[in-house]
Amino acid sequence: MSWLDKLEKRFGFLAIPGLIRAVVLFNVLVLGLVWLNPSFSSAIDLNPARILHGQVWRLVTYIFIPQTFSWWVVLFLWFLWFIGDGLERAWGAFKLTLYFFVGMIGTTIAAFFFGSNFSNSMLISSLFFAFARFYPDVVIYLFFILPVKIKWLAWFSAGVLLVGFVLGPNAYRVSLIAALSNYFIFFGPQIIHDARHRREITARRQRFEVESRGEAESLHKCAVCGATELSDPNLDFRVARDGEEYCVPHLPGAQTAATPAQDRHPPSAV
Repeated sequence: MSWLDKLEKRFGFLAIPGLIRAVVLFNVLVLGLVWLNPSFSSAIDLNPARILHGQVWRLVTYIFIPQTFSWWVVLFLWFLWFIGDGLERAWGAFKLTLYFFVGMIGTTIAAFFFGSNFSNSMLISSLFFAFARFYPDVVIYLFFILPVKIKWLAWFSAGVLLVGFVLGPNAYRVSLIAALSNYFIFFGPQIIHDARHRREITARRQRFEVESRGEAESLHKCAVCGATELSDPNLDFRVARDGEEYCVPHLPGAQTAATPAQDRHPPSAV
């Protein structure tokens, strides 16, 4: 039983079924409030300075701010709903709830460390990466035209984050790790196990190929000249009475037959 299963057995009552659907619905609500009052999002974002001054609701409300306020928000919220349902099917409500709240804690730590407003984009990215682990071959259509597998989008997103990690300052690097801590906690051990397993498979395959080549080097070998069926495919081989294997030209009987008659029976002296 894994540590997640043990936690679920003990704290499963804390699960929130349909959590991501609720997040999407609150995103829609915030979208409407921002449409009525464009400054509303600044009152609920993750701002460490204002949190320290008592506005503690920001520790939760920032997750309800949409990633965009353009018409693309419709696709974004649909996709968030889609991956949330997929993760709840794969994990169950408790594990998804735990994953989400661990991500919130990591994002909050990142916000305080980074010293500036920190959006929920990393939290959404962690959900996307988790979905890609469970459903790598699911196909979506970019711009309703281009079919792309989820795993390739995940690799592209990871590449973008990696560039930021390499080129960004140390504060951003630490913040990125903290914000994606839920992914590393949940999937890190499996990633390490898979990497070791792949190395073991590669090593076994290489050993098998070496052994196969060794066994296939020759089935027949002449005891006299060392020729094999690989060095000369036209050669025939026989086993002589002495138990040794010879190519036909070097069989003991063949050598005797090839000796001139006068050499085998010299004329008698007069």
